[in-house]
Amino acid sequence: MLNEIEARRVSDLLYAHNRRQSVPNEAHFTSTSRIRLGTLASAKLVLLQSALYPVTIVLSLLLCELALGTSVSSQYVALAVIAFILAPRIITGPDLTTSAKVAPLLSKLVFEWSLLVGILLFLAFALKASESYSRTVILTWFVATPALLVGSGQLARHLVKRMRKEETRARTYAIIGANEVGKELARRLAAGEEAVGFAGYFDDRSLDRLPGINSGELVGKLADVYAFAKRNPLQAVYIALPVWGSPRMIQLVSQLRDTTASIYIVPDLSAFELIQTRFVDIDGIPAVSICDTPIQGKCAVIKRTTDLVVASIGLALVSPLMLGIAAAIKLTSRGPVLFKQRRYGLDGEEILIYKFRSMKVLEDGPQVMQATRGDFRLTKIGGFLRRTSLDELPQLLNVLQGTMSLVGPRPHAVAHNEQYRKLIDGYMIRHKIKPGITGWAQVNGLRGETETIDKMQKRVEFDLDYLRQWSIWLDVKILIRTALAVVRDPNAY
Repeated sequence: MLNEIEARRVSDLLYAHNRRQSVPNEAHFTSTSRIRLGTLASAKLVLLQSALYPVTIVLSLLLCELALGTSVSSQYVALAVIAFILAPRIITGPDLTTSAKVAPLLSKLVFEWSLLVGILLFLAFALKASESYSRTVILTWFVATPALLVGSGQLARHLVKRMRKEETRARTYAIIGANEVGKELARRLAAGEEAVGFAGYFDDRSLDRLPGINSGELVGKLADVYAFAKRNPLQAVYIALPVWGSPRMIQLVSQLRDTTASIYIVPDLSAFELIQTRFVDIDGIPAVSICDTPIQGKCAVIKRTTDLVVASIGLALVSPLMLGIAAAIKLTSRGPVLFKQRRYGLDGEEILIYKFRSMKVLEDGPQVMQATRGDFRLTKIGGFLRRTSLDELPQLLNVLQGTMSLVGPRPHAVAHNEQYRKLIDGYMIRHKIKPGITGWAQVNGLRGETETIDKMQKRVEFDLDYLRQWSIWLDVKILIRTALAVVRDPNAY
């Protein structure tokens, strides 16, 4: 007879065995279970993409030295090594599988290359090594390299196309799920270097419910996948089912494990409104971000650096003007020069923003009335300050503090946030990025009073669109359009 301890141990083992049998495909993540993010690209393509720009930068420096008659000294070798190491961390590698427009690519490369050169110059001055280099060589290198990067990228794309034509393609694949994700996946696989034979789609729906799918492309239902994979030499099976189809996924994966096909799950996320969607690695566990901020990693460094540089220069240039405005406010009305108000910042945290006072009241309570055309609360110079956006100049201090950015969704009073978050779906998502002095909505005619829900809805839509397509060049575009629109915006009052 088993004693109590032995009986409990046997019971635990039986429970664990039954649990494994009832859920055969349950994932058990331990401290040693890590899932790596990878790529289907060939080793040659990965090597070419990662080394192309760093090698081009080094060759550009060498060509500049030879063309200008400068000997290749140890100092230039050290410069080339440092540039080679830093380049992949600052300059975005080329996408050699798709064509790229030269103008936007050149603009992006000029910006990233300028950032790299700035770091190199800082290191040279910090190490007191700047006198070891020819200014003519460095300036020529700075000017010539972006064009060489674009040229090397175009040449590499041509070589990749030739490689695809010459290589024998041997992968045959099938797609489970004839939905939009499955069709887009088939299109991209057909254009990629790994695509070979497309066996067809598997879907439980009839052909008349699958627009865009030919009768020859639909080869069976989900229940037919396993038998088909046993009969045919499939190298890969892609499961493109909606996320709510997980029980079917478990069954399919369990069956396909008895074949030699590689199995990939391509989640159909069409049920969600996607903002900055990306795959991330959480200490070995893969995850898909459905709604995220674009300002992460290198992008955060670039945006913050731009904010600090531009805000510092701007504050230095407009300081005399700001002193004049402050004096005018004091002379024409009673009250403080600056108006401070609580608003929501990054991640919905409360911040205190600064503006030149343009009204006779200082509202910051549970109810805040928006400014209207001909508002009786305006001071003698308040209307002029608001029309010309001069009242926003103190927010340069917010930018330097880090509570705001030059460009981003305009911050609203806390009272307005609490009102609109209940009325507009996705309203709070706009706080996934720092609020800005100007924004995408404002340069698209949505500046000023939002007296109706529809107007605020449109503003929020532009704010979310800004999050989806953010780039430093979009920020530059918005700043330029803001400067042009300030003096002629009919919505400013």
